[in-house]
Amino acid sequence: MKRFGGAMAFDAVGYINEPRWLASRLGLERIRELLERLGRPQDRLKFVHVAGTNGKGSTCAFLASVLQAAGHRTGLFTSPYLITFEERIRVNGENITLDELTEVTLAVREQAEAMADHPTEFELMTAVALEHFARSGCDIVVLEVGLGGRLDSTNVIEAPEVSVIARIGLDHTKLLGTTLAAIAGEKAGIVKPDAPVVSWPQEPEALAVIEQAAAACGSTLTMPDPAQLIVEPVDWNAPGGPSRPFNYKGRHLRTRLLGSYQPANAALALEAVEALRTRGWNISDEAITTGIANTAWPGRFEVVDAGEGRPTIVVDGGHNPQGARALVDSLEDVFPGQKPVFIIGVLEDKDYPTMLETILPHGSDFVCTTPDNPRALTADKLARAIRWTGQDMLGCSACVKPYIARDMADALTRARELAGAQGLICAFGSLYSVAALKAAAAEA
Repeated sequence: MKRFGGAMAFDAVGYINEPRWLASRLGLERIRELLERLGRPQDRLKFVHVAGTNGKGSTCAFLASVLQAAGHRTGLFTSPYLITFEERIRVNGENITLDELTEVTLAVREQAEAMADHPTEFELMTAVALEHFARSGCDIVVLEVGLGGRLDSTNVIEAPEVSVIARIGLDHTKLLGTTLAAIAGEKAGIVKPDAPVVSWPQEPEALAVIEQAAAACGSTLTMPDPAQLIVEPVDWNAPGGPSRPFNYKGRHLRTRLLGSYQPANAALALEAVEALRTRGWNISDEAITTGIANTAWPGRFEVVDAGEGRPTIVVDGGHNPQGARALVDSLEDVFPGQKPVFIIGVLEDKDYPTMLETILPHGSDFVCTTPDNPRALTADKLARAIRWTGQDMLGCSACVKPYIARDMADALTRARELAGAQGLICAFGSLYSVAALKAAAAEA
């Protein structure tokens, strides 16, 4: 509890994030009991359920924006947050207010404290989100899976309007499995009877698992057609700021998400929209165009306005080898011929050696940071990994002596010195690092 103005006030964020709740324990027993105690708020809602390894957050953002543009009161539940905790729960693009978060968390806490097996942090967060969406009268909720799918607490819902599976890659292998097929099996756990499934065209071993899951549930399976996706260069002079034009199945669209991979995420969202239409949801072509154009998703190949006489900064939350590859492709596409100064901060449980193998040949210099997370790889260990990985790369002289930053402000100062006024800085490796860099850039 915290005291404000002489009165006792409940610290909702502090309660949810208590260290004793933070352990990841997959399973649906606790969340089922908690929601039962709350009167099953999920039963008063409709859902689009989204799983995957890469691109699921952006896909959720596209879907929520289109549904809102169509006039549907739309909830959005995502994780992790970038700047403020309240970002994780939104209704029609607005974060849950602190007062609302406090009120709902108090109701959840009352039931959670009565349970013999107390819920985890993510289970508490899921319950708070579902209760808030029900109280807010949402027509539909875009619900992002936290980890995996089959045993993730969001999978407590009954059949969604549509199940969406974004690109699957090797991540969280200690919990989800060491093969694409095993991980796909966990992701495909969100497939429910008679609910349509939309999946990105996966690698064959992953796709076979999803096809089997859909068939077992009697669900239709559709996929975007990459052959009908035409991605155009970024239009830096577009009204309202830079945007990326693209064409999918003859429909010309624009997105403010500039990464070269974002039109593919939009195509996945568009196929999910078509599935919703078949289920009676009124979503006009105009709402699709407007929703895609208005989608905002910070920290994913986000170009930060650096100001007069300062280098351009790109921030990207890529945190696995697939994300690193997508980042490199986007840098080459949007900033051809430029080698950025990389500010890198990663979590120790990620496959950072493979990420470094992808990134190092494309950087002019490297600045190492320690993300603000208990699972962080320290900056000095990251620097050693860069030196070790770079020793076998021809021409990677910058790998010999990466800079070890004290904090993000120090990292940004050094990166600016290295890049020069006309240069390029790219911060990547973890959304936790991205948030810190944006804060440092705003203060500088």
